[in-house]
Amino acid sequence: MKIACVTLPERGATDHILTEIAEELQAMGRKLIGIVKVSEYQSSFANGCDMVVRVLPEGPEIKITQNLGKGSDACRLDPGAISEAVTKVETGPMESADLFILNKFGPEEAAGRGFCATIGAALEHDIPVLIGVGEGSKEAFAHFAGAFHVITLVDKQAIFDWLQATSLINTTTLEQ
Repeated sequence: MKIACVTLPERGATDHILTEIAEELQAMGRKLIGIVKVSEYQSSFANGCDMVVRVLPEGPEIKITQNLGKGSDACRLDPGAISEAVTKVETGPMESADLFILNKFGPEEAAGRGFCATIGAALEHDIPVLIGVGEGSKEAFAHFAGAFHVITLVDKQAIFDWLQATSLINTTTLEQ
C-alpha cells in the first residue's frame, strides 16, 4: 500500500504545495480524487482560519469552515461541509483514479470521521494516497496509519520522487 504524508513547517505551505502538485498532475493527464485548498480564496480572518476546498477532479468548491463571529476562538471547521466534501469524493470516479490527495488530516479524521473511510477505500483500490499532516495532527495520523509504512515528504522534489516511485509519473519528462 502506498501512502505518504506531506508536512511542511510554514503555515499554509502544505496546502499550497498539495494544490500545486494536484494542478501539475492534472495538467499531465493524471486522474485525481480528494480535496485541495482553493489557493485564490482570501480568508476573512487575520489568522487565515477559514478555507474553501476544491473536490477533485473538477469541483465543486466547498467552504469547509463557518463564521462564528468576531472574537471567537472556537474551531471554525464545519462538520456538515466536511461531510458534503466526503460524499462528493466518494461518489466520484474512485476506480479510475491515479492518486487520492487530502489537503489535511484534521480534527474530523483524528476523531475517526471525515475522510478516514475514503482513505481506506483508496488504499483498497490500490490508489496511492498523499495526505497533508500538520504539526498538531501528527500523533493522531500516526495512530490512524498504524502499521502502514508511511513516508513523510518535506518538499516538492521529495513528493515528485515518491510519485515516480509509485509509477504515477516519470520525472525524466519533468526535466525536459
